[in-house]
Formats: sequence, C-alpha cells, structure tokens
Amino acid sequence: MNLFLLCLGSLFSIINPLGTVPVFMQLTEGKTKQQILSIAFRTSLNVLIILLISFFAGKYLLSFFGISLNSLKIAGGLIIASSGFALLTGSFSRHKGLKKKVKDDALIRSDITLTPLAIPMLAGPGTISLLITYNQVYALLTDKLLVITSILAVSMIIFILLNISRMITRVMGASGMNSLSRIIGFIVISIGIEFILSTILSIISQLG
Repeated sequence: MNLFLLCLGSLFSIINPLGTVPVFMQLTEGKTKQQILSIAFRTSLNVLIILLISFFAGKYLLSFFGISLNSLKIAGGLIIASSGFALLTGSFSRHKGLKKKVKDDALIRSDITLTPLAIPMLAGPGTISLLITYNQVYALLTDKLLVITSILAVSMIIFILLNISRMITRVMGASGMNSLSRIIGFIVISIGIEFILSTILSIISQLG
C-alpha cells in the first residue's frame, strides 16, 4: 500500500492534471457535455496507454541507446524539477510546449486527445523517465502490479478531473488554481531533487 501511494502521489504531482484543466477548457470551449465526456475519456485512455508502454518498454530503449539507469534518473530529475519550477512561475503551458501557435493549431484539429492533451500536456518526458526508473527499481511482481495499479488510478483521476473541469474552475477560481499549482510545483521540484540526490549518493556508495 505504501508503494501504491508513493507511485500515485508522484505520478499525480508530475502529470499535474489540475494544471491541464485551464488548457482543456480552452480547447473544448463550445463543446457539449457529451463531447467533453468523450474527449476526457479518450485523453485519459491515451495517457494510460502511453504510461503502460513507458513502464514496460522503457528498459529496452535504455538498452538500445546504451543509457544507464543512473543517467536516466539524473536527466529525469532535472526534467521533473524544471516542470516544478514552471508551475511555480506560472509558465506551465509554455514549458510543455503549448505556445500560441500550437494552441491555435489544436483549436482546429479534429482530435486533440493524443496531442496536445495526452502528449505533451499530461504524459511528458518527466513522467516517462519516472516510470522507466520504477520498472528497473521495483523488480518484484507484486511491486510491478502496485505500480500498474497506480497508473490505472491516476488515469481515472485524469478522466474525472477533465470531465468536471468547468466545475473545478468555478469552485476554485483563478487564484485558487494558481495557488494549488504553486504548491504542486514545490512538491514536483522536491521529487526531481530527490531523484538526483539519491542517484548521486548511490554512485558515491558504489565507488566507495
């Protein structure tokens, strides 16, 4: 249970579906409730597929490119920390690559569930590197099942939050969303730094 909560908390913080809510509202403006439900479902399904592929196939990518786990953890930690900093400074959308040109293109796309919503807004490189690391660190079958369960859980949370995005915005308001994003940003920065520090300490212990 502790591992499940750890994975769920880390995935939720790094994916940050609440930070995607304002973007989701802009991209679905004028849509009916049924259309919003469909978009939220397909987006969360795409995220689920991407996360599962990352978890299971990531180690083969490491082997193919000759990347060590320690290198991945340090690179992933830097990406995660930069995402957290973007949340703190209010530049989350720009950090995810959703600039005005990209947003304008998304508004005229027939399907926005894969890009830009699932990638890069939700399932970004930080999340992918985290799951590749989890696959290597948690080798036991029971541990892997707990990680998979946390992936399923966070995908369901994404679906729920996107589906009720308008209600969330009405209840919390712009200031509430901004404050929450900054809190999550601090947590995400801490996760990234923990990744880097634990890797450095592991390397030092191996050298000793």
